[in-house]
Amino acid sequence: AQAPRMAQHIPAMRARLAGVLKIVPEQINIKATTTERLGFTGRGEGIAVEAVALIARPVV
Repeated sequence: AQAPRMAQHIPAMRARLAGVLKIVPEQINIKATTTERLGFTGRGEGIAVEAVALIARPVV
């Protein structure tokens, strides 16, 4: 596994995002993965982040 280890931080990130978005943490999913030591991130020369959001209004 590559560093830094994110698993221990995921609950706090979920709680913070939930507070900002005014939703419950169960509505947020965060996944941390590695590049299996490939590329500049694998060599420890930098980090990469990808964010995907699905936002929908409730149907009334």
